[in-house]
Amino acid sequence: MNETKYDQIGDGYNKTRMADKYLTERLTSFLQPQADKAYLDIGCGTGNYTAALASKGINITGVDPSEKMLEEAARRHPEGKWVKASAEHVPVEDGAYKGAIATLTIHHWSDIPKAFAEISRVLSHKGRLVMFTATPKQMESYWLNHYFPDMLKASIAQMPSLQQMEEAAIQAGLAVTATEEYFVKDDLQDCFLYIGKNNPKLYFDEEIRKGISSFASLAHKEEVTEGLQKLNEDIQTVVFESVKERYHNDSGDYLFVVFEKK
Repeated sequence: MNETKYDQIGDGYNKTRMADKYLTERLTSFLQPQADKAYLDIGCGTGNYTAALASKGINITGVDPSEKMLEEAARRHPEGKWVKASAEHVPVEDGAYKGAIATLTIHHWSDIPKAFAEISRVLSHKGRLVMFTATPKQMESYWLNHYFPDMLKASIAQMPSLQQMEEAAIQAGLAVTATEEYFVKDDLQDCFLYIGKNNPKLYFDEEIRKGISSFASLAHKEEVTEGLQKLNEDIQTVVFESVKERYHNDSGDYLFVVFEKK
């Protein structure tokens, strides 16, 4: 996971990034937590989903390689448990956790096969990993490609396909047991990349862009400026709706993937 990237965007991250109620419910449902078991939030960032699950009585520890993110997590949620570590190296004994969640983080893992192997190691028998991510195929259907092509190309290049995830998981002794597509909802509270799918004006908010790693670290200033100008023009002339329709897809904007240790 890229520690430097999130140290850089850590300031102000929580102004626009918060645990979405619907996503929290789905993560919890897939995780099937037990009261007497321990769980991990891999790539927890500032701990928004860690805290949301903890508020449900789940014994969960947030893990992240960014010192700045963890400092903010501890400041906002002093009752939480936080560990500085990466997905590729979690400093605990084998089988210590019954399950884990990983939300919008796999594209920051430096070695995906190694990360799956490490997560499998720390999970107990039948332990679950619940991932929320986006596949390259899904991201190719974001209308953002029309206005920020270079940024989206770089973003998509980071993302493993479902097949790549499954292959790495199988090698690590994990099996995919469920998948569920997610389409961005109008009341989405977590301002990640495709937050503006149905409300493009959200991208004119600099604070929202700062909290999105693609805008914060993959985009060129000139492309963002020109893309926003074109987007604004298209919204004013109603051209945007035709652009959006060209990118319509039925395969979801994001994806829940559930893995289980054999």
